[in-house]
Amino acid sequence: MPGRVAGRSLGRRFGWLWAAYAVSSFGTRLAFDAFTMIAVLLLHAGPAQVAALAAAGPAVGAVLAVPLGPWVEFRRKRPVLVAADLLRCAALLTVPLAYALGRLGLTHLVLVSMLVAAADITFTAASGAYLKSLVAPGDLLAANGRLEATTWTATMVGPPLGGSAVGAFGPLATVLADAVSYLLSAAGIRAIGGTEPRPERPDAGARLRAGDLLAGWRHILTDPALRLLFCNTALVNGLIMATAPQLAVLMLDRLAFPPWQYGLAFAVPCLGGLLGARLAPPLVARYGRHRVLRTAGTLRACWLLGLAFVMPGVPGLVLVMTVELGLIACVGVFQPVFATYRLERTPDDLVTRTLSAWSVTAKTGMAALTALWGLLAAAVGPRTSLAAAGALLLLSPLLLPRREHGAPHRRPEEARPEETRPEETRPEEARPEEARTDG
Repeated sequence: MPGRVAGRSLGRRFGWLWAAYAVSSFGTRLAFDAFTMIAVLLLHAGPAQVAALAAAGPAVGAVLAVPLGPWVEFRRKRPVLVAADLLRCAALLTVPLAYALGRLGLTHLVLVSMLVAAADITFTAASGAYLKSLVAPGDLLAANGRLEATTWTATMVGPPLGGSAVGAFGPLATVLADAVSYLLSAAGIRAIGGTEPRPERPDAGARLRAGDLLAGWRHILTDPALRLLFCNTALVNGLIMATAPQLAVLMLDRLAFPPWQYGLAFAVPCLGGLLGARLAPPLVARYGRHRVLRTAGTLRACWLLGLAFVMPGVPGLVLVMTVELGLIACVGVFQPVFATYRLERTPDDLVTRTLSAWSVTAKTGMAALTALWGLLAAAVGPRTSLAAAGALLLLSPLLLPRREHGAPHRRPEEARPEETRPEETRPEEARPEEARTDG
């Protein structure tokens, strides 16, 4: 039954959201690096052009997404989610169509990448707000844990299947599959049904203002716990992504690992993410959220340095898989606890803008660190650049909250009376069942 795991149900409506998320996640992982392969294999692009394609699309897409956060904040979220899925589907479908007409070029790929990146950020921000209204507050961690487990399952299964599909049918086939996955996701979200009240602006009828654009960042930076986590996650995620190209060069070029071993080195450790996401709720129940958040956040900083010592052959492959397994397992525990904590500390009328601001900063930060580490690797070599990133990452636990912060200050109009809690006003089908076990 959708929404049920190990005897715990989060309701039919969450089940449809989960199914939609799963199908789009698998489609995205199936098409992993598809644009890069199209640029290299079909358009014969050089390294500089491939790097520009990888950086320009997401960076410009993040800028385009900035005004969308305030716009989405005071609109019903389900239509926005459907529209974002349909936009991504339509944009991706233009790639095989343009190729069939002989008009596909790098500029086209960059434009599609920009649209998809902007839609990704908008979807992520709107889905966080929608999830918060869809499940009871006590179920947010379980819901985020299941979404996180789905992400790592898709990451483990999708790229190997996508590589096989590329070998059999070419990279355009995976782009087409990704487009279809967004269409199916839109259908799943549409099937959620139910009524969703239109959010009301405190200043009804007012136009979009500069303050609305900055409200998400303002909330993050004025909340002491979120401010630290904002800096921590930006640094950790940015450094992890920035070292990926250097590790690829080191393994595939300098150490001559075959491509199938390189793919295997990152597919198998995704089991750690699946395990970590499953362990997060029981760990929080036993040790408390703050201790789990700080411990997992600290442990995930301890692994990256090991990649600087990778060697040729089976020992090197085992080393990479061990490091990635430990890193991903810690991330799998940390991410759902962190995502739930962030939602709980954000007022309902700021969720979309806060998540949008977080995503925009994360994407631009990753692009900047990737470019910087590319320059560093060119100067000192990929192995030294990996060591530098690993050493810097060891400092990231200093940016974790050192104590449990109390509930954030809420404006009087945000306080909900007991009789209007979301879990009591949702349709009966959306209420969790009485008997619960940790999922």
